[in-house]
Amino acid sequence: MLHLRSGHRVQLLCSGQAFFPALVAAVDAAGREVRLETYIFHDDVAGEAVLGALERAALRGVMVYLVVDGIGTPQLPQRWVGRLQRSGVQWQQFLPLGSFGLFIPGRWRRLHRKLCVVDGATAFCGGINVMDDFFELNHGMQESPRLDFAVQVQGPLVADAGSAMERFWSRLQATRKLEQGQFQEVRRALEHLLTAPQPLPVALPPDGAADMRAALLLRDNLRNRRRIERAYRQAIAHARSEVLIANAYFLPGIKLRRALVHAVQRGVRVRLLLQGRYEFFMQYHAAKPFYGALLDAGVEIYEYQAGFLHAKVAVIDGKWATVGSSNLDPLSLLLAREANVVVDDSAFAQTLLEPLNTAIREHSLQLEKTQFAHRPLWQRLKDRLAYSVMRMTLFLSGNDY
Repeated sequence: MLHLRSGHRVQLLCSGQAFFPALVAAVDAAGREVRLETYIFHDDVAGEAVLGALERAALRGVMVYLVVDGIGTPQLPQRWVGRLQRSGVQWQQFLPLGSFGLFIPGRWRRLHRKLCVVDGATAFCGGINVMDDFFELNHGMQESPRLDFAVQVQGPLVADAGSAMERFWSRLQATRKLEQGQFQEVRRALEHLLTAPQPLPVALPPDGAADMRAALLLRDNLRNRRRIERAYRQAIAHARSEVLIANAYFLPGIKLRRALVHAVQRGVRVRLLLQGRYEFFMQYHAAKPFYGALLDAGVEIYEYQAGFLHAKVAVIDGKWATVGSSNLDPLSLLLAREANVVVDDSAFAQTLLEPLNTAIREHSLQLEKTQFAHRPLWQRLKDRLAYSVMRMTLFLSGNDY
């Protein structure tokens, strides 16, 4: 059972317009340490703003650690690398594919979480990459920004995030030194990893701030393989009135699909806000074979049309809410490192509900089960092809879904 602790203040940040100013301000105020992990660190205005804040922090003596993913960020611009080195920012890349990476299933695992901890006092968590809201890597500039969310948190879970990021950094260092044959350095790195970290003091919210119950959920490939999916299933199983999930890449396993259907059978209203624009062949088509059964069960499915949906959030019974990086698809649930914050607070849940309800009401199309069942044959063939390729890929990676 998920353990939620009190003593938190959680602020919702809607899209990069709110996220980047808050992140930059926190880094600019840092006095001791900044740790940042992101899937994409893109060379644009948003990336320049974050890079500048990290650079300024390191130049004034703050310890700054940056980790980017090897697929999301295959390389940083050389001028950025030079600035990081000159300022003293320490940075690493997680599992770059290399020439034959796609043929090595073990290298399919990704760093997909977006986490930042500043001075052990403030944490940021969500789905927002370091990238301009209007830019899509495969589609260029867009007329509308991505729909995405993050949270800024103070309270006990900040120490959990900081400790997890410190352990991850130490593992990356040990792996890199092992590849370079620096075995004595590897031994020292492992000794540091096995020693319980001394986290920075936990900073509680200021007096008079909201005292919210919250928890940090981390998904990795060791002890926490099913933690985020399990939290979703437990919350859905206890739902009494409404489940609203907004997820960019929605391809849940059978247990999660059953939880949604059982909720409808109990009289719970279940709404899914999903990607309506074509982004990638696999993500767009592989989920469609499941839509028919969900629609038949009474699940409401809405496809977002105003721009690209990148959110990974949910609100249940107007009180339980989650914001994070984890999609409900095999890559996130089986292969990627992910991070979600769960909040049990009615006021926060209502704050998240407002933009989601607006997106459904004003910017989405509801799928009708009769119309969906009679979609063109060529589209159904694409759906089945994508689903079959996905299953084969999971089989090769040693996972069952």
